[in-house]
Amino acid sequence: MSRFIRKMSRRAIVQALIALPALSLFRNQPAVADPDEIVEINGWILRRSDLA
Repeated sequence: MSRFIRKMSRRAIVQALIALPALSLFRNQPAVADPDEIVEINGWILRRSDLA
């Protein structure tokens, strides 16, 4: 394991450490949105319930 870490650059290690907290932000997002929410897809204005 230490041989692998020695081959990695400091920049790669720092970027990986910075990315870890950012990934946790996406994990806690609600899976289901409001079905009456209005969204725009390819120029069309639709209710989210119309997409299901």
